[in-house]
Amino acid sequence: MDASTNSINWFEVPTADIKRAKKFYESIFSCELHEMEMNDIKMAMFPNEMGNGKVNGALCEGSWYKPGGDGPLLYFNGNPNLQPVLDKVQKAGGKVILPKTEITPDIGFMAIFTDSEGNRVALHSQK
Repeated sequence: MDASTNSINWFEVPTADIKRAKKFYESIFSCELHEMEMNDIKMAMFPNEMGNGKVNGALCEGSWYKPGGDGPLLYFNGNPNLQPVLDKVQKAGGKVILPKTEITPDIGFMAIFTDSEGNRVALHSQK
């Protein structure tokens, strides 16, 4: 792998109800997710400009997507401070599992929550 590339270039968050999950993520991140379908998969794409080298992904609903459990832990960018995003989680239908916690002064902070679909996801920020 070229050291100048991202370690992760795509992510998919499983959903049982794409509309509910889309509303949850739009609510906590104050953004709009673009819906599309590909064969029997329903997707809601996180905003990102294609070809910019940044990691992007989507919420996905389909026969092989199983939300919940302790699957991969994705860290969403919560910069500059993850607390305003974390403050929206419960009202949007999620649950905070680990409140804002300092990792180290150099690395910053993290928090873990479950989304509206029961997926365990995390936030990272420098402050």
